[in-house]
Amino acid sequence: MEKQILKGNINHSVCRWCYEDISLDELCLAAKEIGLKSVELLHPHEWEVAFKHGLECALSFGSPLGIPEGFNNPAHHARLWNDYEELLPKAAEAGIKNVICFSGERKGISDEKGLDNCAIGLEPVVKLAEKYQVNLVMELLNSKVDHPDYQCDHTAWGVALCDKVGSENFKLLYDIYHMQIMEGDVIATIQKYHPYIAHYHTGGVPGRNEVDDTQELNYPAIMKAIVASGYKGYVGQEFIPRGEGPLASLKAGVMICDV
Repeated sequence: MEKQILKGNINHSVCRWCYEDISLDELCLAAKEIGLKSVELLHPHEWEVAFKHGLECALSFGSPLGIPEGFNNPAHHARLWNDYEELLPKAAEAGIKNVICFSGERKGISDEKGLDNCAIGLEPVVKLAEKYQVNLVMELLNSKVDHPDYQCDHTAWGVALCDKVGSENFKLLYDIYHMQIMEGDVIATIQKYHPYIAHYHTGGVPGRNEVDDTQELNYPAIMKAIVASGYKGYVGQEFIPRGEGPLASLKAGVMICDV
């Protein structure tokens, strides 16, 4: 694969899980050739693989509890504290700046109560994140197609939680695919709420496939809005490749988003 020279306005990354049929070493080699700076959503034992290829991990996995069992349920707070108490110092030592977290599924918990529960559970974890200068980043996911009953499913709810937590070390992962499904109005949302966003993910709608003209989002325009907001973090490609080959699809997606 020919080495690409990218424009430098976007820090490009790629999510590991979309390329599970390719070894992590092979994905890292391809990422370097394409011009990416990061391979993300790695587990701690995988960080060093990215590092040895001269790449960063822009966003690490967090608690093994994952998406369904998050901070909105007090029953999970002790386990989440234990998981992040172990992980955050390791992330800081490795130079990783962002670690993912989730609200959890509603399971009958109202949005108002979910906000309160999340803020209570996050308080000690965020203090630890502040101590180690790591960001805890909650992902916005759709509850319409992929993650039924997930609570942090609208930008406004995530922003309200950020305000309630009140720390620069707690922000949002704005997943463009998920938020197009839930609320649309992507560019205006980015313009309004960009100070709350620590990370972005891509994905074509519908189907989370390539970010090309087979889907309904105008990714060059979205990327230009992200750049115009002054954002200096990473944009992670998180589409499921279905074209001529997964790495060719990755390269094409990066080129579309390299504005």
